[in-house]
Amino acid sequence: MNKNDKNDELELPVYTIENILQTGNWMNENFSDHLKQYALSIQQYKVLRSLRKLRGEPADLSSLTAQMVSKSSNTTRLVEKLRLKGLITRIQNEFNRRKVEIRITDEGLALLAEIDIVQKQFESNIVRNLNVEELQTLNNLLIKIRNK
Repeated sequence: MNKNDKNDELELPVYTIENILQTGNWMNENFSDHLKQYALSIQQYKVLRSLRKLRGEPADLSSLTAQMVSKSSNTTRLVEKLRLKGLITRIQNEFNRRKVEIRITDEGLALLAEIDIVQKQFESNIVRNLNVEELQTLNNLLIKIRNK
């Protein structure tokens, strides 16, 4: 191994981290721009999708927070913005005021159905340079990085 190989090897973790951060920012910007036409943030979209999966059953704030991409998201604020848009309902439990039941509305389901029409194409365009095997490898490696 020559001296340059050793330097390249030492720089690889730095390059990898910078590359992941740049790709994450690029992905975030693209996804945010895509959702602007629906007046939603990425976090709001994720909350709506989580609620739709429950098929009418209520969620609470902690379960929604656990499913967020960014655990530092202010779920209470996100939920309130979605409620004001008429996309969800938020009802306090009459016996335990700290417990809140959150459900998606018909309007929220209709908006998701509208997004679904173009979402698959958007996702395909984002990863169009990768084949199925590369996508599986990428996902496995990203999971491996996070799980140390």
